[in-house]
Amino acid sequence: MADDWIDVAPADEFTPGNWHVVDSGGTQIAVFNVAGNYYAVEDICTHDGGELAGGDIEGTEVVCPRHGAHFCLRTGSALTPPAYDPIDVFPTRIEGGMVQVRDDRWD
Repeated sequence: MADDWIDVAPADEFTPGNWHVVDSGGTQIAVFNVAGNYYAVEDICTHDGGELAGGDIEGTEVVCPRHGAHFCLRTGSALTPPAYDPIDVFPTRIEGGMVQVRDDRWD
């Protein structure tokens, strides 16, 4: 799995403040561009299973659009109730002008 990078979007079209969701073997991964830095997390709130993509971004935190839990995009930590469990984070890179992500949980 170590070389299974997934194309997200061309870097020059993936502008700050935007996000994309890609599928990695049944896992939905949300990739966010925050001030030119790319962060990837599993697109599921650990509080109730709702999607995180589309939630507000506050610095390097994503806010669950359903109940307002905050998660750190860098570490996956749950920062506020009602969520207490972290979300999974994934590595990103730019290769050949393309933003890519991979699910490295089982490497």
